[in-house]
Amino acid sequence: MPKVLISDKLSPAAIQIFKDRGIEVDVNTSLSPDELKAVIGQYDGLAIRSNTKVTAEVLAVATNLKVVGRAGIGVDNVDVPAATARGIVVMNTPFGNSITTAEHAIAMMFSLARDIPQANASTHAGKWEKSKFMGVELTGKVLGIVGCGNIGAIVADRAQGLRMRVIAYDPFLSAERAKELNVEKVELDELFPRADFITLHTPLTEATRNIIDAKAIAKMKKGVRIINCARGGLIVEDDLKAAIESGHVAGAALDVFKVEPAKENQLFGNDKVVCTPHLGASTSEAQENVALQVAEQMADYLLTGAVTNALNIPSVSAEDAPKLRPYMTLANQLGSFAGQLTETGIRDVKIEYIGHVATLNTKPLTAIVLEGLLKPMNETVNMVNAPVVAKDRNIKVSTVKTDSVGDYHTLIRVTVTTDQRERSVAGTLFGGDKPRLVEIKGISIEAELGPYMLYVTNQDKPGFIGALGSLLGQNGVNIATFHLGRAAPGGDAILLTQVDQPVAPDLLEKVRALPQVVQAKALAF
Repeated sequence: MPKVLISDKLSPAAIQIFKDRGIEVDVNTSLSPDELKAVIGQYDGLAIRSNTKVTAEVLAVATNLKVVGRAGIGVDNVDVPAATARGIVVMNTPFGNSITTAEHAIAMMFSLARDIPQANASTHAGKWEKSKFMGVELTGKVLGIVGCGNIGAIVADRAQGLRMRVIAYDPFLSAERAKELNVEKVELDELFPRADFITLHTPLTEATRNIIDAKAIAKMKKGVRIINCARGGLIVEDDLKAAIESGHVAGAALDVFKVEPAKENQLFGNDKVVCTPHLGASTSEAQENVALQVAEQMADYLLTGAVTNALNIPSVSAEDAPKLRPYMTLANQLGSFAGQLTETGIRDVKIEYIGHVATLNTKPLTAIVLEGLLKPMNETVNMVNAPVVAKDRNIKVSTVKTDSVGDYHTLIRVTVTTDQRERSVAGTLFGGDKPRLVEIKGISIEAELGPYMLYVTNQDKPGFIGALGSLLGQNGVNIATFHLGRAAPGGDAILLTQVDQPVAPDLLEKVRALPQVVQAKALAF
């Protein structure tokens, strides 16, 4: 009989799920780190929220542990790489609090529009400052949603019930999905000047970090109100403070902050700012939902091997795992490469398995490609839920298997069709287990991907490579490898170089300013 330890508070109903499924349960929510290390070796599963720290030291003595289940989205308190190295599945519940978070954003928008927290405090203080709190109506206002995934879509639906006009920016939002949601899909530079209210529902990635800064605020209409119930770090807090003080931004409602717990912040004390302590998921219903979900997921895995919302492994049988392992790395690299280059809504994804790989179980490979593709704009995507996320976004996914051998004995090609273009990337295995990119946009190239890459498309003209190399050297960036490909002499060319450190945004702008450059992107793997 499997045995599970619950080390953070879960609802009695979640505990009962384990018992009803025949799983032995111990509940101890007061364990110190040393006490946890002393007992964890007895258990097959560990169910947690955010309090328990599942460190590498804990995992090192968890000799029988098979699964860690986090009731909630974030797994900052779990050393996922260490768990993966020990073959321990890490699960979370990414969709259990979507409605709660969306409702909190709507509540924050109401509070901001009508000065409710300030009026409440004033009235409790015995004042009657009716004329001081002159609000604005939501009806007829334009709501700009940045990030129209699961939570953003719910916010859009609720806002339409308030008779607001909704526009949305999301590179992964297809035209079909926008139509289904009855929202107008726009670019970010169009959203800023049109929106009366702007609400953020995007993960914190390198592409979205500081998405609201002084430059972005300057593009917004005067009197805009900003809501952030997503992630701290999306807003440059100093720039927001300055914009509120100047009167350009009428107010802000923030549930998240760059540094948390936020015991102090430059925005605190400003009567134009509504603040809550990261309450987006804090309702009894949401906490109950995620607890029940994690119990079901963990029980399924321990009893049947079924994997749901795993963060570190796909659904793969023990027999298939050794054969698929090198292909998993290749599939992730191809998906991530295509995803980091995609800047508009995805309509179709075609994955071709050619040669030896076509004889294997490619279903987990498809999920891993989709995970890599969608991850840049959706941090909750993993190899298990990626197909569901793609379906929810009306992304058509097709696979083709051809076991006849072409130029390579095995090949995976990923073709992504967006609202604007079609782009393909293909890779193979050298020596049976070494992933290599061999084709980008139909141009042959042989490249090994490293942690930091610079991707450039350019016109094939003399002097370009020397100019780029000099520019990188002048800015202290060391080149590890250089890979080149071109369609024809003097035509379109591709350069993919591995560097020893991330390419800074200001350096990237200098690369883009070189005369021959068509596109330049800094990639990370």
